[in-house]
Amino acid sequence: MVHIRRATTADLPGIRHIYNQGIKDRIATLETDPKDEAFMSSWFEKRQGRYLVLAAEEDGAIVGWACINPYNSRCAYNGVGDLSIYIHREHRGQGIGAKLLGELERIGKEERFHKFVLFTFPFNRLGQGLYRKTGYREVGVFRNQGLLDGKFVDVMAMEKIL
Repeated sequence: MVHIRRATTADLPGIRHIYNQGIKDRIATLETDPKDEAFMSSWFEKRQGRYLVLAAEEDGAIVGWACINPYNSRCAYNGVGDLSIYIHREHRGQGIGAKLLGELERIGKEERFHKFVLFTFPFNRLGQGLYRKTGYREVGVFRNQGLLDGKFVDVMAMEKIL
């Protein structure tokens, strides 16, 4: 059974492994360089309090993670959170993302977020299926938003009012 909880520093090796899988698979991020321990420690330190990281744990192993990131530093956007969800390759499509997303939304409401946004590749159908099924809507597509392996890629923006 998968247990969703706030991540701790002890979870960082598992979180980093899954993040690096997502980077290598080229389906979830414009990042191209694998992340090391120092990067992940700094990243984690910036996600405490209302900007947090959740871990999905099964049989003592981290099988997924999710976080609420700041959307914009302007105070007018304090109620908007930017989401990230990553699932271990061997556990994708098993409902772990939905559990993480549900807990992010519950915590988001407690932390006075009124809206979540996320950015995904238009070709990431599995991720979009999760978001659409849980009430997220497509806002639009940024054409040629970033470079991935030397080629421009589009990025789709989605949102949900909590």
